Amino acid sequence: MLPDLSTDITARLREAFLTAGYDADGVVEVLGPQAHSALGRGEPEAARRVTADAGRLGTLVRLFLLGDAEPEAAVRAALGPLDLADALTAQLLRPDGELLRAGLDVRPHGDEDSSWWVIADQDSEQRGGPVPADHVLGVGHASISLARATARRKVGTLLDLGTGCGVQALHASRHADHVTATDLSERALALAAGTFRLNELDVELARGEWFAPVRGRRFDQVVCNPPFVVGPPRVDYVYRDSGLGGDDASALVVRQMPSFLAEGGVGQLLASWLHVRGEDWSDRVSSWLPRGGVDAWFVQRDVADPVLYVGTWLRDAGVDPRSPEGREKAAAWLDWFEENRVEGVGFGFVTLRRTDSAHAELVCEDLRHAYDDPLGPESVAWLDRVDWLRAHGGAEGLLATRFAVPETVLLEEVSAPAEDGWTSVVRRLHRTDGPGWQHELDELAAALLAGCRGALPLEDLVSLLAFAHDQPVDALTAAALPVVRDLVRHGMLVPVA
Repeated sequence: MLPDLSTDITARLREAFLTAGYDADGVVEVLGPQAHSALGRGEPEAARRVTADAGRLGTLVRLFLLGDAEPEAAVRAALGPLDLADALTAQLLRPDGELLRAGLDVRPHGDEDSSWWVIADQDSEQRGGPVPADHVLGVGHASISLARATARRKVGTLLDLGTGCGVQALHASRHADHVTATDLSERALALAAGTFRLNELDVELARGEWFAPVRGRRFDQVVCNPPFVVGPPRVDYVYRDSGLGGDDASALVVRQMPSFLAEGGVGQLLASWLHVRGEDWSDRVSSWLPRGGVDAWFVQRDVADPVLYVGTWLRDAGVDPRSPEGREKAAAWLDWFEENRVEGVGFGFVTLRRTDSAHAELVCEDLRHAYDDPLGPESVAWLDRVDWLRAHGGAEGLLATRFAVPETVLLEEVSAPAEDGWTSVVRRLHRTDGPGWQHELDELAAALLAGCRGALPLEDLVSLLAFAHDQPVDALTAAALPVVRDLVRHGMLVPVA
């Protein structure tokens, strides 16, 4: 039975949360840094202690974030003006003897600029067992990663494909005039609708498989956190399994998304891809794209060993890999990987842009090192740099441009002892902001960049460098231009107006 998250119920729940201070800032403040960090590690006792005397806010934290059973009187006081009978009918609460527990996961979610509440199903730990097939996932690492990787330029229309509990649509509400959210799961749409009502947001909802609910429409932006788990073609849990074999779910979204983008529109998604023996992953994902008309940037953030991958997803659903059920599922999964020559599972972000350019840009990159900055601003800048290179990236345009090295870019050198002192082993250009791009350089490239201070065009710098090192100008120019293009693409060399 679907929960009753009507406008009246969510309005009263919102009032209760506002009165108690149950929002992102309020929770952080009442917990303090140590208990908040411990809760993030799955250690609830410190949070339980510091909220013992925190009144209504403490009750809500223990009820919804810790999954504790609370006395009826305390819950009634914390949820007023929402009465307990309505909260039980709405499945927000469930009885536990003489106490009450949360029936749904309702928690604050926010970033540096906004705070919302998200309604989802409780995870396996709060439920005390495996989740059901129609489980609606709450705020998780994947949804947060996609939110941080999404471009936030102002747009008119945005599609959240496979909205789940509505996390991406919440973030989109800040920069899109109109948000449409779709999902195949009736339960997901019911919880997402409750999330949007609770946050007083007007979001268009539509039910259906993949792009079917919006057939014939185009959007300025599309975001998608698809059921990207790879393996045999089955559906154990609708939030992660598509019923398609291997990485076909990610391939389907990449293949179809450009058709639903307006000219210049941007689509972004999380995706997984197989690393198949004897095949390069970049060739695999490139084959998903339609021929022409799409700029594409594939960023690989991680590659998982198949055995680790299977164990991780079994535990995610609350299935013990040592149980008979877990062993049976793991065996079938690993057999499928072996039969299909799968050596690993790649995971990352995909940015697509519909373009009428005759020369679309396609880049596949490994970005597996750690970095702190969100990828969203970088994806916007990457698209801008692609545009600039499209207009000025020919030999004539580059040579006529004055370039500068940003202050955030450093040159690191590693030297080894030699007979006459030290000899340079590695010269590495390192960008200290964004995703921390790195490029190794030879001596001449490092010398060329040293001259990029915005005063002289590249052509003059190459000529001076050729003269100083007794090199042919044409050969040095031919060697320099590809390096310059790569550095511009990664924001490590910027044109000066």
